[in-house]
Amino acid sequence: MKALITGASSGIGQEIARELAARGYELILVARRRDRLEALSRELTVKCRIIEADLSDAEQCKMLYCRARSEDLEIVVNNAGFGMCGSFAATSLDRDLEMIRTNIVAVHILTKLFLHDFRLKNRGYILNVASSAGFMAGPLMATYYATKSYVLRLTEAIREELRREGSAVQISVLCPGPVKTEFNDVAEVKFALPGMDAKTCAKIAVRDMLRGHAVIIPGLGMKATLAAHRLAPDWLMPRITYHIQHNKISRKRKK
Repeated sequence: MKALITGASSGIGQEIARELAARGYELILVARRRDRLEALSRELTVKCRIIEADLSDAEQCKMLYCRARSEDLEIVVNNAGFGMCGSFAATSLDRDLEMIRTNIVAVHILTKLFLHDFRLKNRGYILNVASSAGFMAGPLMATYYATKSYVLRLTEAIREELRREGSAVQISVLCPGPVKTEFNDVAEVKFALPGMDAKTCAKIAVRDMLRGHAVIIPGLGMKATLAAHRLAPDWLMPRITYHIQHNKISRKRKK
């Protein structure tokens, strides 16, 4: 059994690698920071292959597929991604485009290419990591929220296509709320309440993926929050989200 995980050098991706290793999967670990992948590989008791790649580059995404497709993978986890806070008018265009390439284009490419192989075998699991942010608009993190909405809706659509063709291939999307990872430092935000432990999030993600769940939302609190969001009028949620993001930025600056 083999699994490929992007963004495996830290956070949720790293913990998913540990969880899959504990279940006996050999791993292909993908990230930009080779030193961290090597450290993780030394820690794990399963066979690991390391591929250093910058997934904001579409050609490197295609190259990753070419290098990994012969491994007879059972699982692909598209986890690589990042966020950035600030008003849409003020954030860097180059950084926005890098985020879109990493959070959307890389996921699109790798899902499409590996799904083709999985459909031919009529087996396999794809887990795309989105966010609870994918369910709503996100003032002060507009681009990030939009990228995660893309991942969520793309995955849901592909899942229905697979269902209608009677395929045994499973595709799921992980939509966590706040998780204690490096993401917060990169995005330059600080949550009012502590996020879920990344290890707990990963355990839920792997368990529910293997059970064939469509949308995986770790934690009862986040499930309740998103249920309440669905009942709120469309005009209200962007205003609430703005205040939440503004407060997160303010707390980070005071730190």
